[in-house]
Amino acid sequence: MTTNETPRTRNPIGGHVPVAGGLAATGISYAAEIDAEALQVFVANPRGWATPAGNPEQDAAFRAACAERGLPAYVHAPYLINFGSHTEETARKSVLSLRHSLRRGRAIGALGVVVHTGAATGGRPRSVAMEQARTLMMPLLEALTHEDDPWLLLEPTAGQGASLCSQVHELGPYFEALEYHPKLGVCLDTCHVFAAGHDLTAPGGVDSTLRELVEVTGPGRLRLIHANDSKDVAGAHKDRHANIGTGHIGQGPFAELLAHPLTDGVPLVVETPSDKKGHGHAADVALLKKLRDA
Repeated sequence: MTTNETPRTRNPIGGHVPVAGGLAATGISYAAEIDAEALQVFVANPRGWATPAGNPEQDAAFRAACAERGLPAYVHAPYLINFGSHTEETARKSVLSLRHSLRRGRAIGALGVVVHTGAATGGRPRSVAMEQARTLMMPLLEALTHEDDPWLLLEPTAGQGASLCSQVHELGPYFEALEYHPKLGVCLDTCHVFAAGHDLTAPGGVDSTLRELVEVTGPGRLRLIHANDSKDVAGAHKDRHANIGTGHIGQGPFAELLAHPLTDGVPLVVETPSDKKGHGHAADVALLKKLRDA
């Protein structure tokens, strides 16, 4: 390393930032307030189907600010997306919504777009829902042909209902259905995986979860971690985030996660409770940095 190079941060730590008022104007200033080294944004209403074009000036300013400050950026796709839905309208809108997030992700320089893995609704078999997910998602993956296109990051859920993927081993069939596409990765949410039944507090719990993930998806697929404590016990199938160290996961597993060789270089983003000034996020980011640097 030459003297003018900045040492690589083992795990950039940051948070999901608000962008009402402008990606750069609001998002970057909030990231600075919480001392973020990475960030995640919505590029559309997370609870709607609208696909807004965005503001080219804000896009350019956001991309430039992230590059200047060395902030890896990610997009979270809307929550309504479900490629396993039995409703034709939901399936159709899911395609449009995720395509929009991927295109907007490229426009703002995002490294990845996170999407929930969905559920088999209407009482249909999971196998039928998964085949539909394959049919709808493969064209979106195959369209990622530009060098600066973001990765599509599958986020397993907490296991509510007929989830297509909540426990780590279920990523295997999902990746197989999507042909292990080279732009397909994983966003691991600690609250989700804990709620789905992976007890991260048990001896070896973090290690076994990470090793199983690599075993079923292949190396290099874990691209982002949502660092959230859990208000509920392991296996509760409830997606209720708590601030780091205040829930049933506690600080210890996060320290293990940050020291594990399979997470080296993977950013962590908090989606924990916070006020409008980012006080909750700032405290969680600071604590995770302390655990990382210990």
